[in-house]
Amino acid sequence: MSKLKIAFQGEPGANSHIAIVEAYPDAEPMPCATFEDALSAISSGEADLGMIPIENSVAGRVADIHHLLPASGLFIIGEWFLPVQHQLMAVKGTKLEDIKSVESHVHALGQCRRIIRKLGIKGIVHADTAGSARDISERKDKTVAAIASRLAAQIYGLDILAEDIEDEAHNTTRFVVLAREPKWAAQGSGPLVTTFVFRVRNLPAALYKALGGFATNGVNMTKLESYMVDGNFFATQFYADVDGHPDDRGLAFALEELKFFSREFRIVGVYPGHPFRATFSEKME
Repeated sequence: MSKLKIAFQGEPGANSHIAIVEAYPDAEPMPCATFEDALSAISSGEADLGMIPIENSVAGRVADIHHLLPASGLFIIGEWFLPVQHQLMAVKGTKLEDIKSVESHVHALGQCRRIIRKLGIKGIVHADTAGSARDISERKDKTVAAIASRLAAQIYGLDILAEDIEDEAHNTTRFVVLAREPKWAAQGSGPLVTTFVFRVRNLPAALYKALGGFATNGVNMTKLESYMVDGNFFATQFYADVDGHPDDRGLAFALEELKFFSREFRIVGVYPGHPFRATFSEKME
């Protein structure tokens, strides 16, 4: 039986690669240059699934995905939470005092501001973390470091000069697992998440009315994001995550009310909530 192929954006050693290894140890990770390439590989059948980062506890949402996912026609069938640990690395023999600049993904640079300031070096944005590690390994320039994963340091033969340099210990990225076909988790099979996108009708207080049913029916909404459609300031699409299954009584009533005030509505996925979610309420107490 052939291995499951899972597409991700970035180079081997990226955090998305690590998430695939953790969630699907027997799968074949498939690196793609861009998010568009990764989604296209899933759509075309070149890849079976995709492991795509959607938000980070420090840096916030991965903006590209909120634009690309609704238009892709793909479905969410699972999620994975990955605690992110960043390493400062450089070509072998480099000392900390040799470094003048550091390259990495914009989110990684933002998550490691403290050490960048402390070392007085310049942060340079790169397409992705593992790609920056590959680039500096090829350039052999001891004045340039990269911020990437321990796996990337191993793959590209780099020395780790400083370990676990992220500013926040809780630094965690949430990934969604994408597929061509919907695969709804069974109702009552444990904690579930329902993700959907919608656009409200052009009426006064339409969003307030559309969301009212979630409050009155006791449905917990864990995420609500808005973004413009096709660059139009007045066409706003919303992306939401709620606890539960669409056939649960409370959620069914809430979605019925939402649909009444919406001009577009689509369920993107119904999938098991990752065990990491159980820590959310503990952090709030």
